[in-house]
Amino acid sequence: MSAPPPIDLTLEASEVGERIDRVLSARGLGLSRSQLQLLIEAGRVSIDGRPVRASERVRGPNQVRIEPLPPPPSAAEPEDIPLQILFEDQHLAVLVKAAGMVVHPAPGHTSGTLVNALRYHRAQSELDEDAPERPGIVHRLDKDTSGVMVVAKTVAAREGLIAQFQTHDLAREYLAIAIGRPAAQFTLDTWHGRHPRDRKRFTTKLERGKRAVTHVRVVEALHGASLLACRLDTGRTHQIRAHLRAIGHPVCGDPDYGTGGLLGLERQFLHAAHLAFAHPVTGADVDVRSPLPADLEAALERARSGQGLH
Repeated sequence: MSAPPPIDLTLEASEVGERIDRVLSARGLGLSRSQLQLLIEAGRVSIDGRPVRASERVRGPNQVRIEPLPPPPSAAEPEDIPLQILFEDQHLAVLVKAAGMVVHPAPGHTSGTLVNALRYHRAQSELDEDAPERPGIVHRLDKDTSGVMVVAKTVAAREGLIAQFQTHDLAREYLAIAIGRPAAQFTLDTWHGRHPRDRKRFTTKLERGKRAVTHVRVVEALHGASLLACRLDTGRTHQIRAHLRAIGHPVCGDPDYGTGGLLGLERQFLHAAHLAFAHPVTGADVDVRSPLPADLEAALERARSGQGLH
């Protein structure tokens, strides 16, 4: 598909001294600031024929040319996959991701993903051109972790949600069954990164990495296990699973961390049960909860009666 025609405009005297990326995003050109920054980095924005930098300041009433990129092909075709929507408006949707569903296309998972389902359930949007393989995806859950997720439907919502995730301004709580009896309440604050020998796993036993913070409290003592509520400050891959494994209380049913098959589970007992945040456009409170799905509810009952941990 060919690129749209170039956009030509003249900078105004009132814009002198402002950053060029901010000036252009405020012009209402149909391009977000992040899109403009990508075009600038690709050398497709010029002033009087000279490529500009994103941080460059406007110096006078110069001529600007913007050469948009052709929309890249999407690897995610629309698929009629049912979605459980808990909240939705014109800017975003909060839904329940089922266990076994991959969030966005990746090698080996080009169909059946959440993005495939989203493409079927909504019309083409500005996000499809901006990030065609993961439109509106601002965070993710592991393939076999179920629970609530928020997805953006507009650029404004996406950028606002990303900012909240970066500043940890959202409330995210997961339910997990872990082996043993940990302390009633504690916080894990560690480095986090990929395991040096097993690339499918993550570990906290590092001298440096990304910071990972998980707040844990015991909800219910079970026979040889505990139902935990885990609240995240950060959202690292496998964060809860790696954290609980590191302190000797791994999540039940987790094949990657040594507890596969416990409680009769075919996946880890981990469910994103609660998500709360300020709506990035309206400012209204969004507070959504998801009950345990049937397989985890049945596993919890087995744990209450002392079955399935041996």
